[in-house]
Amino acid sequence: MNKIILADSQAIFRAGTAKVLAMNEELRIIAQCTDLDRMHHAITTFPGSIVLFAAALRPDLTRLRLLLDDANSRGIVIAENNEVAATYLQQGFRGVIFRNVTGAALVECVRRVADGETWVPPKLMQPDSPEEDMVGTRVRDRLTPKEMRIVALIVQGCKNREIAMRLKTTEQVIKNYLRSIYDKTGVSDRLELALFTIHHRVLAQAAAEVGSRLEAEELAAAVPAAVA
Repeated sequence: MNKIILADSQAIFRAGTAKVLAMNEELRIIAQCTDLDRMHHAITTFPGSIVLFAAALRPDLTRLRLLLDDANSRGIVIAENNEVAATYLQQGFRGVIFRNVTGAALVECVRRVADGETWVPPKLMQPDSPEEDMVGTRVRDRLTPKEMRIVALIVQGCKNREIAMRLKTTEQVIKNYLRSIYDKTGVSDRLELALFTIHHRVLAQAAAEVGSRLEAEELAAAVPAAVA
């Protein structure tokens, strides 16, 4: 049984990763951490573990390497899609996966690292160029602006009630939109939708841009209210 510590502030990705790993009997998730302090505590509490941590947490990599070595643990980096795997492999981490990793590749990476090997991401796991991501492009073009806003908020981990409040509508309307979005993307629930979006670079970029615009609009609307 291989012990797994999963550290990532992105709730949706963390949940999806945990779901995939939990399907394998030889892998056991013993801790899920949302920040660096919790991750550091888990590493010292559960020595001999495989630690999957998000680069987005921005740890002190030198300190983390020493902490892992002291605990006889191995680190796997969850890198953003636009990062370079060699950056982390050269610093002694045992493997790198990208946000757009497939479930099969994720499990293979963990197994290899658990066996003492180093996992180098295959070329096909590198981020696709917009021209190559035909599925993401097709889905992006099929989604309406309102649907894309909902997708952006789903990826951020928002529940239906919060989405309804932010888009100034009702939860039932959001549920209706989600049914349409599921049909267009071929997924069955919000977790699969978030992972599908993250996996397809073109769609992920579009959702990020829409999410940024939405936040800017909310901030602009809040300023006059604060002044008044």
